[in-house]
Amino acid sequence: MFKQMESNATQRLHFCHDPDTGLRAIIAIHSTVRGPAIGGCRFIPYASDEDAITDALRLARGMSYKAALSGLPHGGAKAVLIQPEEDFDRAALMQSFGRFVDTLGGDYITAMDSGTQISDMDQINQSTPFVTCTSDIGDPSPNTALGVFEGIKASARFKLNRNSLRDLTVSIQGLGHVGYEVARLLHQAGARLIVADIDPQRVQLCEQNFNARSVAAEEIYAADADIFCPCGLGAILNDHTIPQLRVAVVAGSANNQLAEEQHGEQLLARDILYAPDYLINAGGLIFVALQYAKRPATEIRRKVTGIGDALFQLYQEAQQCAKPVHRIANQRAEAIIQAAKFNSAA
Repeated sequence: MFKQMESNATQRLHFCHDPDTGLRAIIAIHSTVRGPAIGGCRFIPYASDEDAITDALRLARGMSYKAALSGLPHGGAKAVLIQPEEDFDRAALMQSFGRFVDTLGGDYITAMDSGTQISDMDQINQSTPFVTCTSDIGDPSPNTALGVFEGIKASARFKLNRNSLRDLTVSIQGLGHVGYEVARLLHQAGARLIVADIDPQRVQLCEQNFNARSVAAEEIYAADADIFCPCGLGAILNDHTIPQLRVAVVAGSANNQLAEEQHGEQLLARDILYAPDYLINAGGLIFVALQYAKRPATEIRRKVTGIGDALFQLYQEAQQCAKPVHRIANQRAEAIIQAAKFNSAA
């Protein structure tokens, strides 16, 4: 565990078990040098405790990088709640988690993530003020989708020399809150869609509303498209899937898309442009952080739509250095965090 923390440069790892509610929670705090750590609360089943810890550590680091590149006064963290196998009282479990968050005294601000919803945040809010995405603030998904859409436009402009998405083909993996909204925006922009999801109802909605063509979940990697947009869970770019890709660009909302850092190099070797996930999907974090700080909606939208320009500049820098885009993004985020450490120590 400590080796994992060291390899991810994670400051703290907190555990909580509440037998009365079935809560088994992990909070990974990657960094607080730029401000309170902020990050979502994931509530899904895990095959093992080790898998849950690994997920929390990787996601927390991504949140730190995301906050740094977005210019937000926050560090990164992630909470993982292991979904109980037996029956449980969801409201009581979330309130218990809120008490856990509160013990950290504001070092961690929680938010929505995979498997959680606004009503869960409201329950957490009964036990702690250190939560966003409540009913008063709202769902960050539309802002995540908007940032991804702007990032896709910037990627098409850089890689395909296209100022419009009209008649480009985009394959989308995962049609949840973010993926479905990305599909809507792309359809509105005139793109052709290929979609896949394990939920046939979501697929049917995209077929009916966006004239999308569907493929089986395992076939989405080999779909013939211009851009692949992964909007599900992580580690989907790996030794098995990368050779299947028939696209020029990978740009989507899923966290931790690269199974390992080397897979970024593999994408470059195949001349596939990769949008670092923690930059292109930063719209949701921007929304929750600035809403928590009570910033105006105009400022939030300006920062979210600016994701495209930030990506384009990153692509240019990577091209000039002849390095994979994710390496440049990592270096830039780490430099911002190190500068904050130096300033706090001075």
